This record gives sequence, structure tokens and C-alpha cells, in this order.
Amino acid sequence: MNIYEIIKKRRSVRSYKSEPVEEEKLRRILEATLSAPSAANRQPVYFVVIKNEKIRHQLKNAYSAPWLCTAPIIICACSLSEKGWKRGDGKNYADIDVTIAMDHLILAATSEGLATCWVAAFKVSEVKSILNLPPGIEPIALTPLGYPLDIPKPTHRKPLEEVIQIIQ
Repeated sequence: MNIYEIIKKRRSVRSYKSEPVEEEKLRRILEATLSAPSAANRQPVYFVVIKNEKIRHQLKNAYSAPWLCTAPIIICACSLSEKGWKRGDGKNYADIDVTIAMDHLILAATSEGLATCWVAAFKVSEVKSILNLPPGIEPIALTPLGYPLDIPKPTHRKPLEEVIQIIQ
């Protein structure tokens, strides 16, 4: 698959097989995050890979959708705000850098035949507590990672003309 096919194939999957993810695939997926660009190459990203079934199920306290825990792995993408580059007006890019790295992870997972689903609507304090995250490590997004049980149909996308402005 080329990158355009991977981008079009990616879906937000909410049902997973219990089949484990091969370590080689997981490693390649995690290594893909290292290639993500970050502002001033600060790389203020931190990923927590949760394989432990008990901890995965505890995450229901932070995000109640039962499908989150059906995948054999949950990944928490975190930012290290203090390490993030700050623009002249003070805007910190750490969270943006994490989202770029997470996108690399999601596309790499798709290319490996695995599925993900970006989750941001969780209780931050619960995730911090469950994962025992030290101060300065902020959870930004969660994703289950596993083999899809069902693959949803493509969702509606806006026409290109609605989201692009070309200035010549």
C-alpha cells in the first residue's frame, strides 16, 4: 500500500479481536512516531503502551465506552509541555507535536493491518491516576490498538473546496 491508500483505508474502529499484536508490528508502529516532525525538533512526546488487562479495564473509569478495552493494547499519547517549543506569542506546540506523532502511529498501524480509534473525551485526572503519570506528563489522546473485528464504512468528508484556500 502506498501512503495515499493507507490514508484512505484508515478508519476509527470500535470493535476488536482479542488476537494479540505481534511485537515486531508494535515496534514498527512505535518507531513510526519517532519520524514525526515536531516544532524545533523538541520531540515533547511520551507514549504509554498498556498491555496489562487489569489496567486496560481500569481505563473504563476514564472513558466508559466498553469497546476501548476490547483491543489487546491501549496507547496513551502524552505531551511534555515543558519541553515543547513556544512561538513568539507564547503558544506551546507540545500538544500539536503529540498529535502529529499520534497520526504517524495511526497510519503505521493501518499499514500493518491493525486498527485504532482516536479518543480524546476521557477524564484526564483518571488517566493520570490509573497510569501513575508523574507531573509534567499530560495525556492528550488514547487509542486502542488491535485487529479489527468490523471495519466501518467511510464517513462523510467535506469537499476539498470547503477546506482549501489557494492564494496566487
